[in-house]
Amino acid sequence: MIDEFGHRPIVKTLLWADEQATQAFATALAQAPALNDAFIELRGDLGAGKTTLVRHLLRALGVTGRIKSPTYAVVEAYELPALAVWHFDFYRFHDPSEWRDAGFRDIFASPGLKLAEWPDKAAGFLPRADLVIELELLDETSRRATLRAQSATGRALLQAAYAAGGMP
Repeated sequence: MIDEFGHRPIVKTLLWADEQATQAFATALAQAPALNDAFIELRGDLGAGKTTLVRHLLRALGVTGRIKSPTYAVVEAYELPALAVWHFDFYRFHDPSEWRDAGFRDIFASPGLKLAEWPDKAAGFLPRADLVIELELLDETSRRATLRAQSATGRALLQAAYAAGGMP
């Protein structure tokens, strides 16, 4: 797979021993200016930690109050002073065209951070993600995170997370 500049994706694999490691990565990622207009796909089985990662990221970005999983609502929106964030969960989609029917095209065309769990359930309708984070449950506390930057924005996100100490 080649990005818009003719580059192959950058792939990094991280081992997160516990939730604190997940939080440290999310905190580092939150410092990336490229988040202001990024699309991140979160992949992994049930219980892999996708929503936990999003919660830590949203807290690091300054979201206060309850952070709900969008499993039933499909999308939760957060308005921060300098950033709009949309957290999607397409798990309950039965047909990818539900994405189009829900009117999400306008959200994805607007600036802001879009985070999508279960993106395969909207396959063919979602734009190409800047960063794909695939989480694999290794045991009760540890996860393997495979990060795939698929664009210049995705590469900037990985570089910023590395520079902020969220990646070894």
